[in-house]
Amino acid sequence: MAGNSFGELFKLTSFGESHGIAIGGVIDGCPSNFELDLKEIQNQLDRRKPGQSVLTTQRKESDTVEFISGIFEGTTLGTPIGFILKNEDQKSKDYDRIGQVFRPSHADYTTEQKYGIRDYRGGGRSSARETAVRVVAGAIAQQILRKLGVEIYAYVSQVGTIKLKKEYADVNPIDIDKNIVRCPDPEIAERMAAYIKEVRAEGDTVGGMVTCVAKNCPVGIGEPVYDRLNADLAKAMFSINAVKGFELGSGFDSIAMKGSVHNDSFEKVGDKISTKTNFSGGIQGGISNGQDIYFNVAFKPVATIIKNQTTVNTAGEPVEFKGEGRHDPCVVPRAVPIVDAMCALVILDHYLRHKATIQF
Repeated sequence: MAGNSFGELFKLTSFGESHGIAIGGVIDGCPSNFELDLKEIQNQLDRRKPGQSVLTTQRKESDTVEFISGIFEGTTLGTPIGFILKNEDQKSKDYDRIGQVFRPSHADYTTEQKYGIRDYRGGGRSSARETAVRVVAGAIAQQILRKLGVEIYAYVSQVGTIKLKKEYADVNPIDIDKNIVRCPDPEIAERMAAYIKEVRAEGDTVGGMVTCVAKNCPVGIGEPVYDRLNADLAKAMFSINAVKGFELGSGFDSIAMKGSVHNDSFEKVGDKISTKTNFSGGIQGGISNGQDIYFNVAFKPVATIIKNQTTVNTAGEPVEFKGEGRHDPCVVPRAVPIVDAMCALVILDHYLRHKATIQF
């Protein structure tokens, strides 16, 4: 199986399956002599882990990260950082009955067709359990970026048809974790939570939107052709389970705008060149322009629902299927730290690549 590594200079390779002994990763290219806050890494994992609220799957995983290389007395050595997270609460018997069934909108059929075999316990390698590995690497990247002045945060901006009305610039990051939905508006968050509970009681699921912001990103990060910063951000977000859409800056709203309105005019503010508006979302020509980078990530309703559905088994025979086990009725509250992490991995990787560019 290919495609288990992400990044060029700051590279993460992940391994493990949902119901195996452990999942883990190796980070290659981490700068040396950087003092890590290990508690902050665990805090980010706690934001993603299952069982944290009534709105999430009740699988109980401590998600305690164990670093096995690359760190000495809390400081990076510059050597590969290896780590594992042991799986503690697998209930593989919950999945015995689906070994011969292709679940609707899951990776069961495509995986079996591609490899001729699949680990059906919890989705195996295709399970969102793998995203815990990304959160570890992303938390390290975020700490390095913070030292460079770059701040990254994400929050839930939509669940179903319930939308946050605030613009990203009006959001206070401190408010994000004040509720279990991770929406920075208590009134909207309460409505979102009530709706998720209602959907769960029906045995159904619902989708949502996560908005991410990167502030103080320096000018010049990204490449102008295939390795555009926006292209790599889009790839990073689409690599997350259940993602169905990505829009940067004005996104799809730009379709209805005229160029005379949409263009971001330049101006000089103090000793810096800035733009009067930021419809570009902080990236122009695939390269960061120094303005806020902001984008939306759309998540579909979780595929496993506790309702009868029709599908086929591995012999192609029609069968009726009903989801069982422990699943999220809405993925977006737990997706927030994953989006944070993937954004940080892309920006740090491009920052390091930019620093390798020589101008004569």
